[in-house]
Amino acid sequence: MDRAEIIEHLRQSLTVILGRPLPEFDEKTRILEDLEMDSMRFVELLMSLEDTLGLEADPETLDPEVFQSAGAFADYIKDRLEFARAAG
Repeated sequence: MDRAEIIEHLRQSLTVILGRPLPEFDEKTRILEDLEMDSMRFVELLMSLEDTLGLEADPETLDPEVFQSAGAFADYIKDRLEFARAAG
């Protein structure tokens, strides 16, 4: 799964979680600030990504930079998915 596909998957997941369409969602969208996400919604997003992508989020790797933008979060997801594949 490439970065663009992950960003689109994030848009779709967030549309469901937030209950509203996100037509202007792209790699520069600040997930917490622009979408006014609270911590509970973010946990919902992580659980959704675990179910749909098989993402295994490691709390120790969830640095604040990960949440700066949709692009930064997509990079984190891509890295975690590749790590899981390599680990077998």
